[in-house]
Amino acid sequence: MWNTKQYDIVVVGAGPAGSTFARIAASDGLSVLLLEKKSQIGAPVRCGEGVIGSDLHLFHEPRSEWIETTINKFCLFAPNGKSCTVKFDEVGYILNRTIFDNDLAVMAAEHGVTVSSKAYVNGLLIENNKVIGVKGLNNNKVFEIRSKLVIGADGVESRIGRMAGINTKLDLKDIGSGYQKTISGIKTDKDVCTFYMSNNLAPGGYLWIFPKGNDRANVGIGISGRSSINGKSAKKRLNEFIDSKYPNHKVESISIGGIPLSKPIKQMVTDGVMLIGDAARTTDPLSGGGIILGMKSATKAANIAVKVLKNGIEPSTMNLMDYQKQWRDSEGKQINRIYRIKKAINKLTDKDLNHIVNKVNKLPKDKHSISQIFRACVSLKPSLLIDVAKVFVGY
Repeated sequence: MWNTKQYDIVVVGAGPAGSTFARIAASDGLSVLLLEKKSQIGAPVRCGEGVIGSDLHLFHEPRSEWIETTINKFCLFAPNGKSCTVKFDEVGYILNRTIFDNDLAVMAAEHGVTVSSKAYVNGLLIENNKVIGVKGLNNNKVFEIRSKLVIGADGVESRIGRMAGINTKLDLKDIGSGYQKTISGIKTDKDVCTFYMSNNLAPGGYLWIFPKGNDRANVGIGISGRSSINGKSAKKRLNEFIDSKYPNHKVESISIGGIPLSKPIKQMVTDGVMLIGDAARTTDPLSGGGIILGMKSATKAANIAVKVLKNGIEPSTMNLMDYQKQWRDSEGKQINRIYRIKKAINKLTDKDLNHIVNKVNKLPKDKHSISQIFRACVSLKPSLLIDVAKVFVGY
């Protein structure tokens, strides 16, 4: 248990977003407590673990231990079994999230953050209708911690958001049902991420194979929430795929969970509370990727929190609102446009997907590119053109 019962900030959730926020706030002289409900930070993994290299370099020079494999290409399989392979414009990484997440928490601790695992927050302290701290269990002992500000970095489930009165509910069409296995004893191209798109195999989503080296890979599937209720579960779909493709595989680990695929949450702050990362729905609604976007939201939120608290300003909804405004004016705009693209792509039939891959394969292999895939999509759905153009130019 902790020596003090009062902190400037309590951060709930020690994923990349939570640890990033905590480190930034503490480096500016604020007292920060970082709480993680799991016994080990970064485990079990609930993520495909892929990031774009240049995005990661915005925050840290990667340690070699963070990177399982370097990705240069991706392979897209159509429903009819045909595929096209496309070179990335830049390098991607498949991370070891257990090491990565733990190191981010260690960095936070090195900047003065108090870090604690096995700390389950089950309630907020509220006084005069304002959040003034958290309560919960740590190693089966009840605790109450007062703070000027509480940060919800507690993932897609975000109990902090709900307990603070923020509407975090997702429509079934905006949440993916995810199931992933890390398996070994298989043969994969170590520099290629593979995606299967098929309304029969992965309705409203896709199946992925992310190589981790040494004949290992993350093999996972994300399907729409509606499909998981009305049809075959993500677990059953993935198990059938793996058993067919890799009959001699060995399972190292299994992860399951919801994937937010929505627009940014309408309310990211309230009196004494800020939401970041998956809790604030800062994920890419097309790919489901959220590591870097979560860290970007954490950075924006931390800078506002430091400005407010260091100047003795009340952390009210109004005074924290700059974080929400900054997000909506930057990454939020991009996410909204990607969401519209997702809706259009989800209308593609298996026949459309077959056509797209066939059209790309008619080109010389050195001409295969992401832009050619989008051109093939646009030829089928012309309405994509405007939104795709806006995404690429950053509007």
